[in-house]
Amino acid sequence: MYTGMFALATGLMALRFLPALPSPGWLLVMLMAALLILAMRLWPVGLFVLGLTWACAQGQRALDDRLPVALDGRTLWVEGRVIGLPQQTETSVRFELQGARSRHGALPATIRLSWYGGLPVNSGEHWRLAVTLKRPKGLLNPQSFDYQAWLLAQRIGATGVVKEGQLLAAASHAWRDGLRQRLLHIDGNGRESWLAALVMGDGSGLNRDDWTLLQATGTVHLLVISGQHIGLFAGLIYGLVALLARYGLWPGYLPWLPWACGLAFAGATGYGMLAGFEVPVQRACVMLGLVLIWRLRFRHLGVWLPFLLALNAVLIVEPLASLMPGFWLSFSAVAVLIYTFSGRLGAWDWRGVWLRPHGLIALGLFPMLWILGLPISLTGPLANLIAVPWISLLVLPTALLGTLMLPVPWLGESLLWLSGGLLDLLINGLALLADVVTPWLPAVVPIYIWLLSALGALILLLPAGVALRPLGWPLVLLAVFTPREHIPHGEVEVLQLDVGQGLAIVLRTRNHTLLYDAGPKVRDFDQGERVVVPVLRSLGVGELDVMLLSHADSDHAGGALAVQRSMNVARVLGGDVSGLPKQLRAQPCANGESWVWDGVRFSLWQWPGASDSNQKSCVLQVQARDERLLLTGDIDAHAERALLRSPLAVPTRWLQSPHHGSKTSSSMAFLKALVPERVLVSRGHGNNFGHPHPQVMSRYQALGVQVWDSAEQGAVWFRLGASGKVQSMAGQRRFWRDG
Repeated sequence: MYTGMFALATGLMALRFLPALPSPGWLLVMLMAALLILAMRLWPVGLFVLGLTWACAQGQRALDDRLPVALDGRTLWVEGRVIGLPQQTETSVRFELQGARSRHGALPATIRLSWYGGLPVNSGEHWRLAVTLKRPKGLLNPQSFDYQAWLLAQRIGATGVVKEGQLLAAASHAWRDGLRQRLLHIDGNGRESWLAALVMGDGSGLNRDDWTLLQATGTVHLLVISGQHIGLFAGLIYGLVALLARYGLWPGYLPWLPWACGLAFAGATGYGMLAGFEVPVQRACVMLGLVLIWRLRFRHLGVWLPFLLALNAVLIVEPLASLMPGFWLSFSAVAVLIYTFSGRLGAWDWRGVWLRPHGLIALGLFPMLWILGLPISLTGPLANLIAVPWISLLVLPTALLGTLMLPVPWLGESLLWLSGGLLDLLINGLALLADVVTPWLPAVVPIYIWLLSALGALILLLPAGVALRPLGWPLVLLAVFTPREHIPHGEVEVLQLDVGQGLAIVLRTRNHTLLYDAGPKVRDFDQGERVVVPVLRSLGVGELDVMLLSHADSDHAGGALAVQRSMNVARVLGGDVSGLPKQLRAQPCANGESWVWDGVRFSLWQWPGASDSNQKSCVLQVQARDERLLLTGDIDAHAERALLRSPLAVPTRWLQSPHHGSKTSSSMAFLKALVPERVLVSRGHGNNFGHPHPQVMSRYQALGVQVWDSAEQGAVWFRLGASGKVQSMAGQRRFWRDG
């Protein structure tokens, strides 16, 4: 039984790693093969193929529900109903529209929309909206959040921006949104949004600093409703019934054990519905139901059977759950606890039960966090040592009881006020702890090193006294003392990040790192914080020797402050210093300055006659052996003509397309003088500026220049001075990135 269930789960999870999905014809062949293999009683193989077939069919179904290519980028009038909990901020509202209709053609079942400066939107309302729709798309960078995979896992077939709209019908049956609004408007000691997150799993009210605090202390799971909350609530109900029965207060004609199990499961399911029934809650409810059945009837089944049943149940209902990082972390945490607590001889005392799980989970989850590219909180075990009992025994019971008692005048609000005060004390304590040590993001390593380190973690989780246990430490420490890939002398590694409509390029020699531009900041989206810093840390970069900001426009310099806050920057250079934040302490770009790092020459140029910020762009030439790269910022044709009279006007193999491929740049005279073979274009998919302009692309094509476009290829990297192969994130194929 165990082998078959494990094989079925493996087949369902294999969807996550497929570069492409089989055609409908092949799916039919796979289904017939699975049934034939099962008929031959080869259960593990047959169940694996059956699980893979089901997962692929659901994946294709989700892909087929995406916005048609013909409607990509068009503005349409659509009608539909708002579902879920809209995320309200001071400047915008984000929500999902279901059952959207348009006279221009069929639309996906679910659309995710943003409305900047728009009207308030509530769950359950029917709206008529003018929306600019786009097919699902996300930034593609190494070790970064895959937004496109997340959209597919949520079965969201399109995104869009609302231009205007009108309410057609008020909300109906939107009890979750109504309850959330009630929680947000009570007096919760200033922690109303935190209470809404704890009670309903709605984190939209938490700001960026709040999430940073939770991530830094490894306590995100305490505010995002998880199995811990479900199990605790069910345990409180079960314990209450058992206590009443013990003291003779439970009705004698009702058998207490079945009622305790039934009420506990009903309460947990109700709490799960309140929280939106996400994957961790689904897993918790399934496992809780199996444990309660085990408590009633089947005590001999062991601990791994409920785990495997829950794993398969979640994946059968939604195979795309395997695309979500939360799925892997949720089930991994439970597996670590089962692995460490089951099969032990003797029992731990209360100190061991309280202290050990936090360290064990931190150790067991670190390989999964590492491979998913998520930061690892070094203060997490200590923070959870305090936060888990505080939330479980004090905050959560008063918050749930207060929510339940809201219809009773003053009682419910008083309990929520108390819960908010307790939560405020905890948050202030976590803030002090977060200032001690910042989260750690291990560098990207070859898969065999990760496997060795993960094996070391499993060995260390073995019971004390096992002979192999000491061997786990040197394997785990491979994550800390990772053998770095040494860049040869005279070469430079170039990485153009995918930051949307902006620019950020990382240049690394053997012992030095330079960042050319830091990505854009638009409203609350800071790509310096979201993309540039995580990628630098994943590369093992702890500090920057130079951060060169070509000019002051926000699409080039917007992320600079976030980079400077996150790591030491020895020197900041700027092409338009007067327009940069004073906190950067930027030095002006010195025309003609050059230096050599590890056999690689870097040279600066700026047009003295520049009249605007774009023309003031600080141009950087990089020469490694016989190859050159020219980074041009946003210079236009006038600045290009001036550059042709400078020492940088020499044949250049690599060129960063000036001004993202704008019509006013990349003049034919400029291209013929530099004779580039390859061009880097950094721009946002479907941007409003029309970059790169068709005329510019025609010039590149006429000269036989190969174009590497971040909107199509994602991040691009190569070795200058090695004439090596160019690689891109698009080259790492995943089935959800097709089309």
